Amino acid sequence: MTLLLIWLIALVLIGYFVNSRWESVSAGLDKMLPAALKTHGDNRWLWVAALAILGATTLVRPVDILLVGILLGIIGLVVYKLINWASSKAPH
Repeated sequence: MTLLLIWLIALVLIGYFVNSRWESVSAGLDKMLPAALKTHGDNRWLWVAALAILGATTLVRPVDILLVGILLGIIGLVVYKLINWASSKAPH
């Protein structure tokens, strides 16, 4: 119950601060994201919610987030290698 309460407080605070400083946050996100994921007006609340959830979860369970990130990195590397292997075997 304590973790849930801490997570909810972190969620609200991170969401509030991301929303209040949206101009600088969106500029930073736009530098890192591809064109399809840019933070144009329609998806502001989606990005605020996603960043708040990610930030709150990182504060409460940092090891879980680290392990998921490592796992996603390994899966991405395997998929990348498989795509390269398959493209080299395909007839040109």
